[in-house]
Amino acid sequence: MKFISWNIDSINAAITHSSPRGEMTWAVLNEIAQRQPEVLAIQETKLKATGLTPKQEKALQEIFPDYQIYTSSSTARSGYSGTMFLTKNKPENVSYPILGAPGEMDQEGRVITLEYPNFYLVTVYTPNSGSNLDRLPDRQAWDDAFRMYVSELDQSKPVIFSGDLNVAHKEIDLKHPNSNHHSAGFTDEERQKFTELLAAGFTDTMRQEHPDQTGLYTWWAQRSKTSKINNSGWRIDYYLVSNRINNLVEKTGVIDTGARQDHAPIELEINL
Repeated sequence: MKFISWNIDSINAAITHSSPRGEMTWAVLNEIAQRQPEVLAIQETKLKATGLTPKQEKALQEIFPDYQIYTSSSTARSGYSGTMFLTKNKPENVSYPILGAPGEMDQEGRVITLEYPNFYLVTVYTPNSGSNLDRLPDRQAWDDAFRMYVSELDQSKPVIFSGDLNVAHKEIDLKHPNSNHHSAGFTDEERQKFTELLAAGFTDTMRQEHPDQTGLYTWWAQRSKTSKINNSGWRIDYYLVSNRINNLVEKTGVIDTGARQDHAPIELEINL
């Protein structure tokens, strides 16, 4: 089975593709469609609280025919955050879990879970701690709540989850670790929570396949014109699987997005 996950940074920007960046995003989305994944997980959809507009749904159905579409939008702030699944195979159940996270995090459309006969498939868009780390305490509470959630699922059947987890786990996972120890996404606190997530029984599939590979990134800052050119990036997007199925992973990778900065899609092939 082939899975792809991507923080798209606005479904509407991709579908309207009325700017050079939007055109690049639309091109990447079409490339993903050509790869025919069993499931595509999308984060940061930025949809309205009411979900897809008819125009957006039509555009997606044209390039992803015969896919089921499931969305979770932010009701706390319309046009913010949000997640989506497009899947060829209809799941047995679809849920939009409430984790008991602080503030409005549970109302920001950050998690969708699909249940299949032999596994759960989860997509997550983890909250950012903020440029001044003002949201770091709430972020830590989110990490605890999400870890408990997927651990509970794991007691029933194996779990595969993907998304923008907003953390680079090790120094190998970003270009400039020494200058970022107090930056959102690379604080000791966030990295420790990711360590605890792995210790709860999950495998970072990309590091399992490429344990020592440097320069393996999934995100490049838009504010720096040369971040992509210099491969000055971070690896903050992941596919994690329950440890008991990590031997079934056949391939992981980052899909090349050319000159487009921000997030790149990641893929997982697993023999389920």
